[in-house]
Amino acid sequence: MQANTHQLGPTPLTRAQLVDIARHQGRVELTPQAINNITTARNHIDKLATENRPVYGISTGFGALAVRHIPTHRRTDLQRSFVRSHAAGAGNPVEVEVVRAAMALRLRTIATGRTGVRPETAHALADLLNTGITPVVGEHGSLGCSGDLAPLATIALALTGEGEVLTPSGQRRPAAEALAEAGLEPVTLGEKEGLALTNGTEGMLGMLVLALHDLTALVDIADLTAAMSVEALLGTDRAFAADLQHLRPHPGQAVSAARMRAFLADSAIIASHRGPDCPRVQDAYSLRCAPQVHGAARDTIRHAETTADAELAATIDNPVLLDDGRVESNGNFHGAPLAYVLDFLAIPVADMASMAERRTDRMLDVARSHGLPAFLADDPGVDSGYMIAHYTQAAITAELKRLAVPASVDSIPTSAMQEDHVSMGWAAARKLRAAINSLTTVLAVELLTAARALDLRAPLQPAPATAAARDLLRTRVPGPGPDRHTSPEIAAAEHLIRSGELHHLITTHLGQEQP
Repeated sequence: MQANTHQLGPTPLTRAQLVDIARHQGRVELTPQAINNITTARNHIDKLATENRPVYGISTGFGALAVRHIPTHRRTDLQRSFVRSHAAGAGNPVEVEVVRAAMALRLRTIATGRTGVRPETAHALADLLNTGITPVVGEHGSLGCSGDLAPLATIALALTGEGEVLTPSGQRRPAAEALAEAGLEPVTLGEKEGLALTNGTEGMLGMLVLALHDLTALVDIADLTAAMSVEALLGTDRAFAADLQHLRPHPGQAVSAARMRAFLADSAIIASHRGPDCPRVQDAYSLRCAPQVHGAARDTIRHAETTADAELAATIDNPVLLDDGRVESNGNFHGAPLAYVLDFLAIPVADMASMAERRTDRMLDVARSHGLPAFLADDPGVDSGYMIAHYTQAAITAELKRLAVPASVDSIPTSAMQEDHVSMGWAAARKLRAAINSLTTVLAVELLTAARALDLRAPLQPAPATAAARDLLRTRVPGPGPDRHTSPEIAAAEHLIRSGELHHLITTHLGQEQP
């Protein structure tokens, strides 16, 4: 299938466009307006580059070295040295989708015409994206202030033909070789270009946008697995009624409650104990309060989306070229707005996992599962069922609580106290990515457990939606029986969630209950 091509100009990229570029190899193209803006801005920078008055990043050093005046004949050397020295990342390589997101976002900022990058450099960055060559960026190196310096400098370094890259086939190669094979010329950086390619929050923003995309789907999955658990534990759907939700008018809560009502609609299991002879008055919190917790996560996501959309419309550079021709230093590169929401999102991720773990535990405990065999085992004692799958889920849930500790409350002064307060937004983004990955595993274990519990409620039949989810799982994981190797079953359930296959299936069952 041919990749989509996205126009980059002064208008913001949408979140969906960025996900397509980052994750599905979408292509980019600079609009005529963007090229005009870039050219006009560059003409202004070229004029400043010949003058003796100090302009940060053009005729001065960087950071604490900004007091050093750079003579005209050394100003291109300044940019080359800047990129080489700032490409100081370490650790495991950052995921390709994160690097591509950062590249696309930096190119969109360049397209506004406020950074002073030359048109040929902008085209070179677009070509790097479109050929599928991805710089190898180390995981550590950004403090989330003065932009994501080390990661973005590593990208800029690849443009110059230095450093290492991944080819479209995933091979790790020297940048110069990969560029030559793709027919691309290395860039010789002009005045201000090293700084302009580097001084932005694009790494943090790219990870936030990707996280928002993934979390939006995962909350739907959490609503599904919660509904399956309610059904498997002979719970009630009455607590999810729309009139009860209207008493507390949080929009996310209304959505999650509606989702759970839709997933439980026409359940023979629910109907079997709906009568007046049922002695249970109310379910445990992990069942009854799922819309409140999942809904709060939805509202947190919505808040984070407003921050992401504002950043997608922003021009982050220092110094920045203004409409009246001024080139001004500023603090817009500070990552605090991103760092706060990245940290905020890690809290509901941990809490949704915690609630899912509690529901899983109830299904495995013969004292609380209302008639299910211990640990859902075929022959309890001989078989252990999903006992240790729950251990794995519990261990991950504990780790998620640690990942919910905010990074943005920390700051380590750097650059000889010139950069004396930093956001740690990059660290917040990295731990959020880890948390989302772990939440997927937690929900996969609940899916496995609830599906087996629903099978064990036969001959009573689950709702059409939960039955469809169980049946999809059964194409990869067999039903109840003697113990089997459990890890592949967890992996299979994870794949159904990560691939979007399960999410696509369940959306067809939302019907009129979809707000």
